[in-house]
Amino acid sequence: MGYKRWTNSAKQLKPDVRYNSLLVSKFINSIMTNGKKSICTKIVYDAMDIVAKRVKDHTPLEVFEQAVQRCKPNVEVRSKRVGGSNYQVPMPVTSKRQRSLALRWIRQAIRSKKGRPICERLAQELIDASKGEGVAFTTKENVHRMAEANKAFAHFAW
Repeated sequence: MGYKRWTNSAKQLKPDVRYNSLLVSKFINSIMTNGKKSICTKIVYDAMDIVAKRVKDHTPLEVFEQAVQRCKPNVEVRSKRVGGSNYQVPMPVTSKRQRSLALRWIRQAIRSKKGRPICERLAQELIDASKGEGVAFTTKENVHRMAEANKAFAHFAW
């Protein structure tokens, strides 16, 4: 009788302390390495403070949400094997995967740049992405361009 069934309530994500946002909390968890959540929380909050200083007309949370929204892809290409050859087939993306791809691309963008503290790189990437610029937004544009180029294979979608 030692077996206890896990419930969804044990896995539920709690909103972050400062902004009371599940999206910020999810991003903090996504950039976390080696279980050091306090360090990641400090990085994200420092970046939000930098965003607040640089962008006067919007709150940092609005800039963050807009950056994530602008980086969400509508379609992506997936490899499908048909008749001995592989095709890149454009597929629609679910909303959960859109969010996770956007957060992943922002995370990869800040990790690829070197030379400045990570909170400054994150702040700059969030500002750029909210304007429709930056590495994460470019990644989304490239995915859309690839899907557009391969739309002739859309009939292979499963």
